[in-house]
Amino acid sequence: MTGGRGAATLAHRIDRGRAVRRHEIPIGMQPIPGGLRKQFAIYILANRPRGVLYVGMSSSLAERIRQHREGLIPGFTTRYHLKRLVYFEHMQSAEQTIAYEKRLKRWRREWKIALIESMNPTWRDLWPDIAQP
Repeated sequence: MTGGRGAATLAHRIDRGRAVRRHEIPIGMQPIPGGLRKQFAIYILANRPRGVLYVGMSSSLAERIRQHREGLIPGFTTRYHLKRLVYFEHMQSAEQTIAYEKRLKRWRREWKIALIESMNPTWRDLWPDIAQP
């Protein structure tokens, strides 16, 4: 297949001998456009200042936050309308990121709020800081 809309949606993976379209691949397994290098990050989403909090991790922060903002990931973040990125921190490795996420999820709410306010005292949405043009 050459050119056209269909060619742009083909994923770069083969499944049982046939090409798989991007929308057929689970969100967490979709290739990241334009990037092979993973940059691990921990992040916290909120629905409003001092509102509901969600701690997550990703190897592609901008792409994962875009998915949350567009409601593509069913579950807690969609149910509670968590679209405001209020904290993020890049990590060196997947292992370090996973360990930090597990630790943060065990933190008391007050500690998470203090962490957010140490970097983002106004609870500004940090999405524009990481969104790719």
